Amino acid sequence: MTNNKTKEFKRYTVTSALPYANGPIHIGHLAGVYVPSDIYVRYLRMKQKDVAFICGSDEHGVPITIKARQEGITPQQVVDKYHKINKEAFKNFGISFDIYSRTSAPIHHETASQIFRAIYDKGILAESDSEQYYDEKEQQFLADRYITGTCPHCNNEKAYGDQCESCGTSLSPTDLINPKSVLSGNKPVLKKTKHWYLPLDKYEEKLRKWILEGHKNDWKTNVYGQCKSWIDMGLQPRAVTRDLDWGVKVPVENTEGKVLYVWFDAPIGYISATREWAQEKGTDWMPYWKSDETKLVHFIGKDNIVFHCIIFPVILMAEGSYILPDNVPGNEFLNLEGDKISTSRNWAVWLHEYLNDFPQKQDVLRYVLCVNAPETKDNDFSWKDFQARNNNELLAIFGNFVNRTLVLTHKYFNGNVPKPADFTKEDNDALAKLSEIPEKIEAALENYKFREAINEMMNMARLGNKYLTDQEPWKIFKEDEERVKTILYVSLQICAKLAVVSTPFLPFTADKLAKILNLESFLWEDSKAGALLRSGHSINKPQLLFEKIEDKEIQMQLDKLHKAKEDNKVANNIQALKPEISFEEFQKMDIRTATVLSAEKVAKTKKLMKLELDTGIDKRIVVSGIAEHYEAESLAGKKVVLLANLKPRTIKGIESHGMILMAEGSDGRLHFVSAGNELENGFLIS
Repeated sequence: MTNNKTKEFKRYTVTSALPYANGPIHIGHLAGVYVPSDIYVRYLRMKQKDVAFICGSDEHGVPITIKARQEGITPQQVVDKYHKINKEAFKNFGISFDIYSRTSAPIHHETASQIFRAIYDKGILAESDSEQYYDEKEQQFLADRYITGTCPHCNNEKAYGDQCESCGTSLSPTDLINPKSVLSGNKPVLKKTKHWYLPLDKYEEKLRKWILEGHKNDWKTNVYGQCKSWIDMGLQPRAVTRDLDWGVKVPVENTEGKVLYVWFDAPIGYISATREWAQEKGTDWMPYWKSDETKLVHFIGKDNIVFHCIIFPVILMAEGSYILPDNVPGNEFLNLEGDKISTSRNWAVWLHEYLNDFPQKQDVLRYVLCVNAPETKDNDFSWKDFQARNNNELLAIFGNFVNRTLVLTHKYFNGNVPKPADFTKEDNDALAKLSEIPEKIEAALENYKFREAINEMMNMARLGNKYLTDQEPWKIFKEDEERVKTILYVSLQICAKLAVVSTPFLPFTADKLAKILNLESFLWEDSKAGALLRSGHSINKPQLLFEKIEDKEIQMQLDKLHKAKEDNKVANNIQALKPEISFEEFQKMDIRTATVLSAEKVAKTKKLMKLELDTGIDKRIVVSGIAEHYEAESLAGKKVVLLANLKPRTIKGIESHGMILMAEGSDGRLHFVSAGNELENGFLIS
């Protein structure tokens, strides 16, 4: 087996996980997939490698149809909306895809159909009948996410047919207690249906040899470990078709109402997008997927490891003409302010909103997400850390060093690179350390260690900042101008190297710095070369690379998150509708206005209050559980709404005649339901 760690590849196909087009991109997506993949590709391009950087919107599957039903629009309208938002946000953030395609495109349907048909025609797919839940009212089979019920493990009443989001357990629809259709609310029935299955079990030994033996030492431990766990447990055939009307139609006769399962068609989106890119470019797409001289790398989050390391490779093995990924650098998850990022709870920092709130600060977020990348374990993003990283690192170290160097060069030498005198030990030490850093960055990037790589980039800025601070040219210019020439010459070389090595990580900053330095173009090898700025070279006037982020800007973001948390509390407190009742049943309720005459807390209880009410017809006693929310002396004269014909019952020895209507707020506090003070006692509410 070829050792690909030392192999020289002719070209690279780099893919980023296709984001699901039912919502915008958030920082968790960026940290896990898109920032590291963009850094890697920018580095490869600087190495003059032939690279195809591929991505696009994943636009099929049940969540899309659910979103469409919720919003009262078509699935196509849903994906059109979010495809546009995300494509624009990626572009503005500097994610440099060669193409950002979509799986609803005709070329994708064609490509996915061809690959399915190739595997089908070989007789590899197993055809099998199975029982699946069916909604008789809606007359359609139900995908797992269209079924809810009680989790058998934690009793969560809102578990889905594929997973309980409360305890995290994977489920099958038939595991649910009291299953219900999301479409009609009715109990579904089991009905026979036909599907095709990919026999993962028949590829188990190939996968074991390819992954467990071939990639034991070069794949990340979290990726390798998850793959090993799946293979060791024994693989099972997996359905590749679904009963649904949104997706790639099954290219087999008499299969109306069936589409390719989204996990089957989505990764094929990398191939169809490459075909589309090659057509636009006027080149051949096949070498990027079918040549052993191509290095294929998938950047993903940990929830996609199995799909990219086991299932998609089996699809490619079964088809027979495609290469397999050389590496799949999967990251763990990024949390937000100590809590799991959640689209449904709006607990996220959305990319398009960040770009509006922090214009021209793309590189600040790129830096913070890379420094905190969840490479080996889940990590956390906080706005205070974001502020500190900007102010104390990018601004105080990188920006401060560059700005001081440029300002002093203009002040003392009219913006021209001075000619150095003899180098001292301090100069030579700084230049020696400067020459070592690019190799360290390169080694880290080649091994997908992006946190280590960006830290080495900052070490170059730290080196320059310390060197300039220690040499103090502003103090010695009048006495030793020649020494100052050397100090600024060395400092300017560090600035130039910073422009080169920061390009993959901070492309907007690097471009700005290069323009100030009048560096027209450069490659990665220039970071390891000698002086990039010759004596006499003219530099432009300084501009600040970074600016301070103030407390008020951070507080605005924290307030936004706090509002989301409060909104979630309200949403979670709004209980589901109770079962329907008839109008006749409602008419039986005697709901009328009343006034509290007196109140006293019931002895030896925490919650109970004894109230005397004037109903306009009689005076009566009602016991209510409001003692933790109201003081007895504050209730006399309070207008209330009373369910007056509730059957009396004895509570703590007190006979209670009726029930006061209360509403519970998002904070758990009880509030009186009031019909207004202008109404007299005894007025009926209907």
